[in-house]
Amino acid sequence: MVFITNIATIAACVCLLAWPALLNIIFYPFSSKKICVKISDYIVHRSAPLLFKVLKVYKHFKLSYSKENYDKLPEQFIVISNHQSLMDIPIFMTFFPDRDVRFVAKEELGRHVPLISEMLRSHDHCVIPRKGGAGKAMRTLEAFGQRVLERNQIPIIFPEGTRSKDGELLNFYSAGFRKISDSSHLPVVACCLDNGYKINDFMHVLENISNIDYKVKILKIYDAPETKEDQVKILEESRELMQKQLEAWRR
Repeated sequence: MVFITNIATIAACVCLLAWPALLNIIFYPFSSKKICVKISDYIVHRSAPLLFKVLKVYKHFKLSYSKENYDKLPEQFIVISNHQSLMDIPIFMTFFPDRDVRFVAKEELGRHVPLISEMLRSHDHCVIPRKGGAGKAMRTLEAFGQRVLERNQIPIIFPEGTRSKDGELLNFYSAGFRKISDSSHLPVVACCLDNGYKINDFMHVLENISNIDYKVKILKIYDAPETKEDQVKILEESRELMQKQLEAWRR
């Protein structure tokens, strides 16, 4: 029975994602960016929600989205959150369905990753370059902050800088968040998610995804920080709130 549901899940995911991914790969190097933007929009607004419905039917995958404080969100804001898997990206896309979200990602995700890379580039997400040193990375983040402000988009940053393999919070790095905050001057929304780490191992995704309850919650909404001290305080307090929320979920 498990084998049959795995095959059905794979087949459904391929039908949903393979063709738009292939079209993006074909069109991105040779065609107008507008076409790739439309394909990426389709992936975000149609394919991602359908994917979660498929996982719910065949693998009993559950999304527990807490909408507490959702109606208090300002028009535009920066999201900071813990980070557990690549699934966090489509999770936040569906958690904020009425917002145009943009992510900060490492350069390796912007190249040669089917479905992900072309979407990150065509949608102008922030892809941090490895070459050029810290100065180039900071200039990329500054331009990203200005761009999302002008386009009324929601930047999402993971201050841990990498995915937690066991779900435990890692250290928060302030430089990226501070640069985006300085260039956008937006309010900050601290969120927490959990159970993504259970599918961080790609070799066992289908096995581990069964009966997962992917949780997301808004923890606190902060006014736009005015000083470096305000920014550091927000990061420190939001990390404490995330730690308490993870402990409460896991009790």
